[in-house]
Parts: sequence; C-alpha cells; structure tokens
Amino acid sequence: QMQLVESGGGLVQPGGSLRLSCEASGISVGNVVMGWSRQIPGKEREWVALLTRSSNPNYADSVKGRFTISRDNAKNTVYLQMNSLKPEDTAVYYCFIQFPGIPFWGQGTQVTVSS
Repeated sequence: QMQLVESGGGLVQPGGSLRLSCEASGISVGNVVMGWSRQIPGKEREWVALLTRSSNPNYADSVKGRFTISRDNAKNTVYLQMNSLKPEDTAVYYCFIQFPGIPFWGQGTQVTVSS
C-alpha cells in the first residue's frame, strides 16, 4: 500500500528556515516524479516544487531562490528546505507523487510564519 507521510512543519519567525520531510512507503521515490504543493484555507492548492526522476528541480516563481527540493533514495524520502521564510509562505504543505493525470497526496503538514 502506497503512503506518503510529511513531517517538519511548525511555527517559525519571518526570515527563518524549516525543512520538511516526506517519507514514502510502497513506492521508491527515485522512480517517480515527486513534488510539494501548499494550500491556504479558502484558496486553491498551489504548486511549489517538483523533482524529476533525473533529479532536475523546478520551482514556482514565488519560492525560487529560497526553497530547495531534494531526495534521499536510501531513506526513500523527499525534502523541502525552506529558507528566508515569509508570512505569505504560511500554509499546509503537501507532498505528492505526480502520476500521469492524477497526483497522489500525503496528509499535509502545517507551516506558520509569524513573529
């Protein structure tokens, strides 16, 4: 059974950093396209970062230069390193596997950027 479990969210001050983790089971993260999205209540889910099977990253303009997506195949885990966080980064962050047509989502982890 396939599962994605996110962790690492929390409360951080503006300008601070957090690293989110997404541990996969039932599938190898090195064999699929994986990414992170985020959602603010009342708004549509927003794509944040994507990592191809050949480890080429892609980022939304809103996080480019501040966020880094990476993968550890031995731990079967995908990470999102978030630096220089801003209040507008506050959201629930979801890890996903990009299958053709339909993504598979984790349960999400809350990130709050506030002083």
